[in-house]
Amino acid sequence: MKRSSSLFVWLCLGAILVFLYAPLFPPLLLALQDPNSGGFSLEGFLSIRSDPTLTGAVTNTILLAVMVGIAAPLLALAAAQAVRAFDVPRLIITVILLPLFVPGVSMGVSTSLFFNIAGIAPSLFTMVMIQTLWALPFAFLIILTVMSGFDTIYLEAAYTCGANRRQAFWEIELPQIATGLSGAAIFSVILSFNETVRTAVVQGGNNTVQTFIWSRYQQVGLTPSIYALMTIIIAVTLLLILLLAIIGRGERPAN
Repeated sequence: MKRSSSLFVWLCLGAILVFLYAPLFPPLLLALQDPNSGGFSLEGFLSIRSDPTLTGAVTNTILLAVMVGIAAPLLALAAAQAVRAFDVPRLIITVILLPLFVPGVSMGVSTSLFFNIAGIAPSLFTMVMIQTLWALPFAFLIILTVMSGFDTIYLEAAYTCGANRRQAFWEIELPQIATGLSGAAIFSVILSFNETVRTAVVQGGNNTVQTFIWSRYQQVGLTPSIYALMTIIIAVTLLLILLLAIIGRGERPAN
């Protein structure tokens, strides 16, 4: 009886996973299909390099992901340190997490309006700003969680031994929370890589891969090159999530 119940649970879990992840496979199948003959073809992937607008979008996406992957964890680390150092932790947490509760379109439009009033033209800078604002709460939660497992008695011991605050952080605390920083960086890259709505409002004449796919879909519909691009995005995202899981696994203490 117990074995049959366990089997039923696993079958239900498998069915749920298939339902959730089955939509990831059609883009790959259609990307490998010749639209004319219906046979196997890599033309969709090869045609990506021949589109200068798309290659520029890929370059922008990589640059944005790198910059957001650096900026968001550093700002999140500073905020997490402020939570511990100041007497208003709830206020700091509320301010940092606020972007999570603002709809994407509203955040994008209000940010674009702010840049317009401030005389800041749409550019990679404005795109980095809004993507960092979106990634910051997630990076903050990751780092704050990791820091909660750090015993500050080690810092007190370092101060007793004559270390200043910078030395104690750099030599004692940072190695202990390094996995949290790397996890926050990877998660920020994932969010930057897949952000569309907020970025589209402030991008101006620039494009990312996601905004390119969305605009091209609205203009001409889905094509083999778009299917190929979607496949690459899904694959890269899954690889980053796998890397994030590996880092999280490395945080567990050995038995």
